[in-house]
Amino acid sequence: QVHLVESGGGLVQPGGSLRLSCAASGSISSINAMGWYRQAPGKERELVARITRSGVTNYVDSVKGRFTISRDNAKNTVTLQMNSLKPEDTAVYYCYAAGVSDSYYNWGQGTQVTVSS
Repeated sequence: QVHLVESGGGLVQPGGSLRLSCAASGSISSINAMGWYRQAPGKERELVARITRSGVTNYVDSVKGRFTISRDNAKNTVTLQMNSLKPEDTAVYYCYAAGVSDSYYNWGQGTQVTVSS
């Protein structure tokens, strides 16, 4: 089992930046992809960004050019640098880790990101 702990959420003004971090522990050798989902009140959970063990990245269109996902395989961490934040980015952000071919998913507890004046 993989255990994930997120950190870095908070309150920021529109146009500001936050950096989310996720630390993995447990059966880390089985992890392929890691990334971030978010869920805003009353909305479905949305995949924001993803990165494979080899470094291939994917982003939802709404965050392209503003968010950057990165990964340190040695430290078993993944980060999401969020710049030019907008109110619509407000959500609980969840880190996930997936096994090869999506054989499993593990989730963190979530961290709140609020973008507001």
